Amino acid sequence: MKIVVTTQGTNLDSAVDPRFGRAKHFLLVDTDTMQTAAHDNAQNLNAPQGAGIQAAQAVFRLGANAVVTGNVGPKAFTTLQAAGIAVYLGASGTVKEAVEQFQAGRLQLADSANVVGHWA
Repeated sequence: MKIVVTTQGTNLDSAVDPRFGRAKHFLLVDTDTMQTAAHDNAQNLNAPQGAGIQAAQAVFRLGANAVVTGNVGPKAFTTLQAAGIAVYLGASGTVKEAVEQFQAGRLQLADSANVVGHWA
């Protein structure tokens, strides 16, 4: 399965970024092989508006089946849901630890956003 983990860095040892739309990077992880590909999210990091929607569209283009993050706003959640991308909340620690949390079923499958828009 391919998942995107929001991160402050570009590898499995990087810290999870608790923000979705304004995360510094997305790390695409193949959970079967643990191969990764880092994707910069700088265009949305300081966007005045629309960061969540644009970030969700980027995740869709990456071909991810799920997003692992700390928090997600309403517009991003709606966009991800419309694209058929599952959202798992509460990730923390390193990306590797977040993937382990995901694989062990310890992250919450979101049924709605857990923060209001423009969370910083």
